[in-house]
Amino acid sequence: MSRLPDSLLDACRCDPAAPFAQDPARDFGLDKQTAKLALAELRPWLNQQQRMLWANRRNALLLILQGTDCSGKDGVIRRVISSFDPQGLRIHCFQKPDACEQRHDFLWRYQRRLPGLGLLGVFNRSYYEGLISDPLDGLCSAAELPARQLAIQAFEAQLISQSTQPLKCFLQLSRDEQKHRLQERLAHPHKRWKLHSSDLQSYREFDLRQQRWAEQLSASHSDAAPWYVIPSDHRWLRDWLVASLLARELERLQLDWPNTPLPFSLEDLQRS
Repeated sequence: MSRLPDSLLDACRCDPAAPFAQDPARDFGLDKQTAKLALAELRPWLNQQQRMLWANRRNALLLILQGTDCSGKDGVIRRVISSFDPQGLRIHCFQKPDACEQRHDFLWRYQRRLPGLGLLGVFNRSYYEGLISDPLDGLCSAAELPARQLAIQAFEAQLISQSTQPLKCFLQLSRDEQKHRLQERLAHPHKRWKLHSSDLQSYREFDLRQQRWAEQLSASHSDAAPWYVIPSDHRWLRDWLVASLLARELERLQLDWPNTPLPFSLEDLQRS
């Protein structure tokens, strides 16, 4: 298996005192070709582990992908997750809550899409949007945020008590790289469909949003459910880091194929 070492993965662990102090363009002395080959080697092992997770149905993992627009949440899903067995995979992309979702508690739409035991769930954006995007979109007031923060803490504690481990990744992108990727989308028809008018507003509010995310990452980072701040100016490094973190979580589960009693014997089959 070719995942990155613990020392490097732990270097991405959020520092609550300064979540975004590190350079989003750092590469740890690694290179693109090595990363691509390593990810290709790691993918079959991840696939087997995910199938064993599904076969045992004792635990669940919830991969949370947050990050500014263009940071690569969709890219991680395509390059790391998409080859997994769909029986044991649940992927959800959360946009601005619709009218029905707004009539419920802000956690409601996330609670109903949690992975059951045996499943790998992937949230492209998550309940943390209720602390960042909802106030900016006028869906809640600043006065409501402390109660929402407490609700999220209780929610994650409940997940862990029910054998569902959240793996929280914030894909850190520099403002210059975000601008470059927006320019790419404007220039290329096969990328243009992803553009929304809100992307321009998000780019203009880059510093404000970074400040708010830094505050929330600091407040919600814990030993039980830590945040990892993934340098994402290099797509190839971003993907290898997330894949390696996912591999480490699967390693901790010490999975194997279940030793279940056979429902019938070879002799029974031969006699039929």
